[in-house]
Amino acid sequence: MKGRDPGERHRTATSLELLFDLCFVIAVAQASESLHEALAEGAAATGALRFALVFFTVWWAWMNFTWFASAYDPDDIPYRLTVLVQITGSLILAAGVPHAFAEGDLRTITIGYVVLRTALAALWLRAARSDPARRSTALRFATGVTLCQVGWVGLLAAPEAARLPGVAALILAEVAVPVWAQSAGMTPWHPRHIAERYELFTLIVLGESVAAATVAVRGAFDRHQNTGSLCATAAGGLLTAFALWWLYFSRPAHTLLATTHRAHRRRFVWAYGHYLIFASAAAEGAGLAAYADHLTGHAHTSQLAAGAAVTVPAAVFLVTVWAVHLRPHLTTAADRAPYPVAVFGLLAATFTPWPALAAGAVLVVLVVVVTAPRR
Repeated sequence: MKGRDPGERHRTATSLELLFDLCFVIAVAQASESLHEALAEGAAATGALRFALVFFTVWWAWMNFTWFASAYDPDDIPYRLTVLVQITGSLILAAGVPHAFAEGDLRTITIGYVVLRTALAALWLRAARSDPARRSTALRFATGVTLCQVGWVGLLAAPEAARLPGVAALILAEVAVPVWAQSAGMTPWHPRHIAERYELFTLIVLGESVAAATVAVRGAFDRHQNTGSLCATAAGGLLTAFALWWLYFSRPAHTLLATTHRAHRRRFVWAYGHYLIFASAAAEGAGLAAYADHLTGHAHTSQLAAGAAVTVPAAVFLVTVWAVHLRPHLTTAADRAPYPVAVFGLLAATFTPWPALAAGAVLVVLVVVVTAPRR
């Protein structure tokens, strides 16, 4: 398992990586649906906290494998089998999402997560044996990943009062492992390949958002209540998804990763910042579904809270995309100004009668404003 050439031509995602992503869709869908149920029941704060934790496990496992595969991917039988073990872990994790939301039971999620991460640690050990030049980096990764898994398992036996502080400490430990490991030497990741992998996951979470909202709105239409408002919600959700896609893909990520973002600090900010991009896109679908429930009287929440469930995730997505993905490309104040203004418009849409449609309109105007000068 030698390190791959970071300048390799025509490097693209493999069919195994696409299968890996496809199986992670299940976990994303479970997290989005569970957040939808929490919002509809009026438990927004608890639901958001549990969603943030569950989505972290999904995103973190996906991201760590993505960066590993960009640097080391021999596509031989042992590698394929190890990746299939990780996929199995993702399915176990997905199966535990409903229990984590409903009861705060993290046992199944922890088992799936440990299966995922232990398989990755085995790959890092193999890389350490095969790539002497980066052995220290690979061993640090293997050690850090393994110790974190011991911590997650131990947390299951901790008293209830220690759970939340323990989770926070372990998340900090997890995100510190790559920083510590890469300080011993950078792995040979491929900028264009990493950019493509992140773009593909963006499409996954946007697609899941559209799917979740579609199912909810269809169910609401079947009940023949507030048809006009439901049409406005469906139209606004579609406009929002289209605009978020347009904005994210308006600038190429690989140009940053191949130049200014090869530095550790900028690369980690870009890579870690995508947690908020992915999570907010998935949460947008849950918010639209909860708002549809509100319109048909099947949600225990106020108009303001239901509207915020639609507009706040869109605002978080826009802020994060602007900060970590688009801002480095924007050289003048005039280029940057429309994004903060649009964020204010999104939050103001919360107080309108049709927040989803108003948010979609704000984002469409932003797309026009930032695209027209470039045309």
